[in-house]
Amino acid sequence: MTKSQLIAVISQRAHLPRRAAEESIEIMIDEVIRSLKKGDKVVISGFGTFYLGKVKDKQVVPFGNENKRQTIKGHKVVNFRVGKPLKKMVW
Repeated sequence: MTKSQLIAVISQRAHLPRRAAEESIEIMIDEVIRSLKKGDKVVISGFGTFYLGKVKDKQVVPFGNENKRQTIKGHKVVNFRVGKPLKKMVW
């Protein structure tokens, strides 16, 4: 499902104008991003939790060339942990 398809479904099911549904989705996404930038978790009950994780520096060797070791710097990643109700519905 794409973002525009999600907007169309929300618009139809909530009996909202398409523009209002689109603004709602945009605000939700912006708030999730803002919270993650601050380092907070975002918990959506029944759905799941978005949180930041850290990846440490690591050494990699390109395939077939042991002489050219490269270091990939540590960085942050966004993780998602599925909530129990969603997990029960999908699995």
